[in-house]
Amino acid sequence: MSMNIFFLGFFFFVTPSFCRVPQLERASTPPRGWNSYDSFCWTISEEEFLQSAEIISNRLKPHGYEYVVVDYLWYRSKVEGSYVDAEGFDVIDEWGRPIPDPGRWPSSIGGKGFSEVAKKVHSMGLKFGIHVMRGISLQAFNANTPILDTAKGSAYEESGRQWRAKDIGLKERACAWMSHGFMSVNTNVEAGRAFLRSLYLQYAEWGVDFVKNDCVFGDDLDVAEISFVSEVLRNLDRPILYSLSPGTSVTPAMAKEVSGLVNMYRITGDDWDTWKDVVSHFDVTRDFSASKMIGAKGLLGRSWPDLDMLPLGWLTDPGSNEGPHRACNLTPNEQRTQMTLWAIAKSPLMFGGDVRKLDDTTYNLITNPTLLEINSFSSNNMEFSYITGRKRSRCKNKLVSQHLTEGGMLDKQALGLTTCKDPKANGWSIKALDQDLEQICWNEKLRSKFAETPCLYKGKRLLASGEENIYMQQYQGTLHLLASDGMELCLDASPRRRLTSKEYGGGSFSPCKWDANQIWKWNANGSLTNSYSGLCATMNSLKADAGSGGIRSWIATGRKGEIYLAFFNLGTEKTVVSANVADFGKVLPQKNLMGASCKYHEIWSGKLGETKKVLSIELEMHSPALFVLLCH
Repeated sequence: MSMNIFFLGFFFFVTPSFCRVPQLERASTPPRGWNSYDSFCWTISEEEFLQSAEIISNRLKPHGYEYVVVDYLWYRSKVEGSYVDAEGFDVIDEWGRPIPDPGRWPSSIGGKGFSEVAKKVHSMGLKFGIHVMRGISLQAFNANTPILDTAKGSAYEESGRQWRAKDIGLKERACAWMSHGFMSVNTNVEAGRAFLRSLYLQYAEWGVDFVKNDCVFGDDLDVAEISFVSEVLRNLDRPILYSLSPGTSVTPAMAKEVSGLVNMYRITGDDWDTWKDVVSHFDVTRDFSASKMIGAKGLLGRSWPDLDMLPLGWLTDPGSNEGPHRACNLTPNEQRTQMTLWAIAKSPLMFGGDVRKLDDTTYNLITNPTLLEINSFSSNNMEFSYITGRKRSRCKNKLVSQHLTEGGMLDKQALGLTTCKDPKANGWSIKALDQDLEQICWNEKLRSKFAETPCLYKGKRLLASGEENIYMQQYQGTLHLLASDGMELCLDASPRRRLTSKEYGGGSFSPCKWDANQIWKWNANGSLTNSYSGLCATMNSLKADAGSGGIRSWIATGRKGEIYLAFFNLGTEKTVVSANVADFGKVLPQKNLMGASCKYHEIWSGKLGETKKVLSIELEMHSPALFVLLCH
């Protein structure tokens, strides 16, 4: 199908003031609300959205759910042939900026954008949010639209030249998972910054309160765009929360680069209603709490590591063109595990199910007062390692003990990505094999960690016809990394140049192609920079549980002196999980609990009790326990 370009309306506006007035701290607690993606994918209409907002206002707002967010592709026409990575179906204005599809958002006709929707949302006592992509759309780039100078209300000109989309778009920095959708803009030129400024001032003029910026973080890290957008939002006279998504391959070191510029940021890939997805969040939450990232300084307030939306209730399927049509696949115990971890790790709580079919079980789970109290007001949140588990052997009627320690864990090596500022990235060196052949190897001083030193062969980068001249300066000194000394297999992650930890683990190789493989640059400081993401390679020692799931625990303190203790049985057998009261003081500040007596309430079973020594409970497979303790 040929590309269709839609221009709707001439839209001029008064630029919001850059004289900032004093404001309350933003995101002082983890933000809470609803996002349309898990139930509607990208197909939601204005009528469906406003129906949902009214229900949220009546049922969930009393429990702190205040944001209602339209997820991606609200600017895409819902017609035959249109899908997630389709090209030529987006509605843009004369300045190349996405505007709502009038077929689904009729109140946008006449250049109103989301103004009318935002007004209705605000009248319900809620705040309005939208999902946006990185940079500029391929559609605007191909149309070579002019750029709006917001100060003058006319086309941007500099040195007698009118700048257009093709002057600022970076096609080599296309969004990896939506390559026909969006690309980065060159923020090193004023025209690129002018385009981004025109986007976010328009969102403010519409009445947007929350922006979820996608394809600028994790594998797709673009610190330049994040920094500039943050600067624009910082100087507006209305508060807009700034969220980053997605977050594949995110490390705490990477997040520290941007956490002060935003209010929340995804630290995982998309979370769906599978047990595997739930379990994958335990290690990453542990690492971010240990790095003191929970509630760290953010954009005019605080920032929060985000574990993604809660896919509970009535849902759709990932990447579909359909609205809600099925129930959540997680068992009740698995849903409680997910909600308990999200709460005690203080992740933003963004419900994803269709609120028009919100059943009582799901409603009671996401509004549980203890979970919401912990999520908003607990402190000292961290993984608690001083627990033991006992389970019955399948062969004999006896108990087998396991401990949450590093004992019994298996070392594996895996190639990972981190910010190039991380000292852990500076471990690569050149090893000459002969006059013509060199390898890039992980530092041999670290050899004791691995069975053998990981090495990759240097290979000359393949170039497309004409590409060498276009990108010669940008890619000077870059190379392919090969599995062998031939030219058959190159290190990469996918045919779209995406590099994710899930996709390659210990390294993924595919046939060498100029347009499909990552290219790398070895630097004198020992770092190895990836061409697509700008991140650097490192070797991680992964700990893999020798058992089948294992047990985990988290601990936190309440604002009234309570201790919150969560146990999780991630395995497939009934397990008795225990902790000594005296061990709480090993991690909690100013808590000498030797000889203390603790009264407790376990919220899922309703069990009440008192103990001076050991707290124990038997957990079914994939289930949690959450104790509220008062110790004296």
